[in-house]
Amino acid sequence: MSVDGFYAGPHGEIGWFKVRTNDDEFERYTLGQSQEGSTLVFGRATYEMMKSYWPTQDARNSDPSMARIVNESPKIVFSKTLQDPQESPHWKNIRIFHEIQKEAILRLKKQEDRDFTILGSGTIIQQFANLGLIDEYNLVMVPVVLGAGKALFKDVKTMNLALLKERSFRNGIVLLTYRPD
Repeated sequence: MSVDGFYAGPHGEIGWFKVRTNDDEFERYTLGQSQEGSTLVFGRATYEMMKSYWPTQDARNSDPSMARIVNESPKIVFSKTLQDPQESPHWKNIRIFHEIQKEAILRLKKQEDRDFTILGSGTIIQQFANLGLIDEYNLVMVPVVLGAGKALFKDVKTMNLALLKERSFRNGIVLLTYRPD
């Protein structure tokens, strides 16, 4: 997210995140995090963006480790309109849910016995936060001020967070890890 709290620009643009300087340590961190075996959780827009890139030959050539992880990890998509996930050899393990129900998510988390990682999907984060379904926030702060955009915590009820750890990278990115207090 940007320093001023946006996860996307006013029209959903995220190119500002890619402008950052490459940092080998940050790349190792993100690859390590993704190898922990999480179920990936998306809203429809983020799902479609990820699906348009990660299964492609270009993605598999430029970042084979990350492409393999994203393509093969279990995926949950929350969408009122998406019906058919259209799996392929390089894009699989997809389940569609048409609404967020607290009890169903808690049962699913217990059954799967693995972490759920919400990528992007600000409205999903907002809904999960208001239902008390987020155990830990890993906020990647990018050193940019957008001035306007989609606020990550828009319409989220007031909550106190406890800082668990912070980590800075040479490219100016700061990782802040919080848990609800």
